[in-house]
Amino acid sequence: MTIDQTSLDLKVGLEIHQQLATKSKLFCNCSCEEAQKYDQSFVRKLRPTHSELGAYDPAAMFEFSKMRTVEYHTAFRSSCLVEADEEPPHDVSPEALETALIFSLALHSNVMDEIHVMRKLVIDGSNTTGFQRTMLVASGGHLEVAGKKVGVQSICLEEDAAKLMGEERGIRKFGLDRLGVPLVEVALAPISGKPDEIMQVALTLGRLLRASKRVARGLGSIRQDVNVSVQNGAVVEIKGVQRLDLLVKVIEHEIRRQHGLIVIAEKLKESKVDVSKIGDKIEDVTDILSKAQSKVAKKIVDNGGLFRALRIPGFAGMIGFEPYPDIRIGKELGKLVRFYNLEGVFHSDELPNYGITEIEIAAIKSRLQVGESDAFVIVGGPKDNVGFASDAIIRRLQAGINGVPAETRAATPEGKTVFLRPRPGAARMYPETDIPTISVTESMFKAAEDKVPRSWDEIVDSLAKKYGLNKKLASQIFDSDYLGVFEEIAGKTKVQPTFVASKLIEDITSLQRTGLDPSLLLDDMIKDVFVRLDAGKIAKESVITIFGKVMKNEAKTVDEAIVAAGVFSVSDEELGRGLDRIINGNIAVVKEKGIGALSTLMGRAMAEYRGKVDGQKISAILKDKLQNLVK
Repeated sequence: MTIDQTSLDLKVGLEIHQQLATKSKLFCNCSCEEAQKYDQSFVRKLRPTHSELGAYDPAAMFEFSKMRTVEYHTAFRSSCLVEADEEPPHDVSPEALETALIFSLALHSNVMDEIHVMRKLVIDGSNTTGFQRTMLVASGGHLEVAGKKVGVQSICLEEDAAKLMGEERGIRKFGLDRLGVPLVEVALAPISGKPDEIMQVALTLGRLLRASKRVARGLGSIRQDVNVSVQNGAVVEIKGVQRLDLLVKVIEHEIRRQHGLIVIAEKLKESKVDVSKIGDKIEDVTDILSKAQSKVAKKIVDNGGLFRALRIPGFAGMIGFEPYPDIRIGKELGKLVRFYNLEGVFHSDELPNYGITEIEIAAIKSRLQVGESDAFVIVGGPKDNVGFASDAIIRRLQAGINGVPAETRAATPEGKTVFLRPRPGAARMYPETDIPTISVTESMFKAAEDKVPRSWDEIVDSLAKKYGLNKKLASQIFDSDYLGVFEEIAGKTKVQPTFVASKLIEDITSLQRTGLDPSLLLDDMIKDVFVRLDAGKIAKESVITIFGKVMKNEAKTVDEAIVAAGVFSVSDEELGRGLDRIINGNIAVVKEKGIGALSTLMGRAMAEYRGKVDGQKISAILKDKLQNLVK
């Protein structure tokens, strides 16, 4: 099946979350720097609270159903009692608030006269308090993109969440160095268009924020949340698109997934499936599957787990049906049960398989009294987890009748999406009682107004003129994470800015495409390499080699990378002796070709000195020696 995207009435709402480059966190004086090691840890269990109207948020209840223990790791410089929720928050950072005001004015938004800090309920472990503090700074406004105006819904200032370090045996681990880092959230009005046009909107907004030079750079410092909907579907929020090149892939995948679910729903409606009967019969089938040859079933039973089978009337052939490759309800169920730390979920459309034979299938059908038009789902694991997962599976299958469920999903590194949690409700937000309201004074407004950044075009033109770059390279260095590093190197060394920019943009990107990790190459390392180049301690050709050793994790420092790559500097005396040796070893060629032997000798010299001596220097010395010899 192919999709005519123009007929789907695609709507996309972008939310940009940008970390700010402030000296301290939003509600304390701790540093915003990423911890290299952690000094202490503590453990918490988070529980949901009801709203002032007595309602519980569905997203919070979903997270609570996972029954996780949360382990927090702290570093002395980047977290304190505020992050541990053992001390009330301090006053809002004036620097962060000013930056939020600057962005609001740059987007022509209406700044609030009075700012109120709110609590947004979050109990997935990413906040020790069980909520995230956020404040509405401005609303309305617009962003100009290619001559068109894209509406702005809101601009908020909030604290970033803790850094997820991993999960093991039901224990989720977070680092508190990121918790509390100031973050600006810009929510744009829903827009239509092709995915690449929507990416251009995100790129334009990101450029506007970076033009202020008040935002953090690097992977994870800016994240795009995307709200996607198609005709006859619901709004699905996709969290955590960290790279713009993934945005198009995520939107295109979500278009296929949502349209595929709508096609499935239409077929279910044609079959007149009764929603109320989904999961109307649930039976324990542990005794049946304990006799199967399935390794998964054996492992669950041996660990004291159980299996439940759910009858799904009218769903025969529909759980495994794929309108598009890899888009099916069965896969959605498989991703769903992983949140309950369950390994085993099977459905009738994929059986017999996984060591489960026709014998076990017949026994399960008999116990469930399954008809020809019915399907069944089997879920296995610890008793409590199976109970929660069974309820979640029934709700998901019921939602399948209506097509696309409104939910929150996460972007994967491949540009796909996976279920994360239900969409939050109105019960999620309530006032913060520990922080007084903030009045936006005329002096605050005026100070921000004077710092509204120039346009992207003006800044790129200025960069190109100042450093002698062409506009393409100037725009690439501005859009990259290396603008600050580039300007420091260009200002402190005599290395050609064009050479520096090309290494930071083209060579690092080239190494990254081969699978190397650019996050290992720290800014201080990059600056160190160019300082050594400027001092004549390394050759131009060795720069990419040193970067490669660090990005391969074969060296932790520039010194280690130089040793690993064998690109030691060579003194002028040693180079002179070496070139004399090369000339003498090829004297027959010199006698035959005279000065024309330069290219041959250059090849021999570069084979020996590549990465150790600048090629231009070798060429100049060889040419001089040849000319003297010929004379």
